[in-house]
Amino acid sequence: MDALEEYLALSFSASDAEFDAVVGYLEDMIMDDEFQLLQRNFMDKYYQEFEDTEENKLTNTPIANEYISLVEKFIEEQLLELTPGFSMSAFMPTLQHHKDEVAGDIFDMLLTCTDFLAFKEMFPDYRAEKEDQGLDLSPGLVVTSLCKSSTMPASQNNLQH
Repeated sequence: MDALEEYLALSFSASDAEFDAVVGYLEDMIMDDEFQLLQRNFMDKYYQEFEDTEENKLTNTPIANEYISLVEKFIEEQLLELTPGFSMSAFMPTLQHHKDEVAGDIFDMLLTCTDFLAFKEMFPDYRAEKEDQGLDLSPGLVVTSLCKSSTMPASQNNLQH
């Protein structure tokens, strides 16, 4: 191996290690209560502005821009503490290049910062959850005892099992 090949091999493995470290930090970050609260507060503030339609309201774009600024600032501040010199704008192309290597939930969350449709898709589910319109499976549930019933009162029957 000549000096250039060796340098490129070392640079490549160093950049891969740095990328892996950043992705690990991101995993921890998005699972952290602080980020969850940040995102939930934002969603609480704006979930009624979004509808599950293909049309976009004019107000949606400034809301998306506010979200991007909020999330990118949070991530960048956290990562700068852990990885001096970190740049979100430099990281995003690397992320796109390695997207198959990143856990789906992290990639999806970061995609909401770069893709308006991904951002917009967060809101209908959140709205349904907030307004308690989620899928209710309780009418289809049937509870069946695994123990044979007897003529004993329930309190005594439980003592024998």
